[in-house]
Amino acid sequence: FGQRVSTVGDSMSPKLSNGDVVLVNRFAYNVTSPKRGDIIVFKPKGNENSHYYIKRIIGLPGETVEIKDGKVYIDGALEPLDDSFCPEKPEGDFGPYKVPQNCYFMMGDNRNNSLDSRYWTNHYVKKDAILAKASFRYWPFSRIEFVK
Repeated sequence: FGQRVSTVGDSMSPKLSNGDVVLVNRFAYNVTSPKRGDIIVFKPKGNENSHYYIKRIIGLPGETVEIKDGKVYIDGALEPLDDSFCPEKPEGDFGPYKVPQNCYFMMGDNRNNSLDSRYWTNHYVKKDAILAKASFRYWPFSRIEFVK
């Protein structure tokens, strides 16, 4: 059912910090599809020799993601995505990125300190590369909580 994964780096700060350990649900996406805002765990490009990446889903299959003036827009919406949980807005403009079917566009919460979909050669994570949904941080004990 679950697996523990250690966070490497601060790209998901303040939600997850370097060294935090989370339990992940490996079966979550057997019964539902990944949703915008989910924090997921995956191997970059399926590389089994790499550490796990932990990022937040921003763009869903078939959507267009664009970052303008520090705000994220989906499918040309007039209102930006609510990312009030992020400590900083992304510097610069990015996109538009058209997310292919069975793929997802990912960003870290610490937008100016995250190597994510904006910077990867292949901007997307395939659904079959997703290992699990992050569900519960249990280390450090002082920060135990469900991950959302």
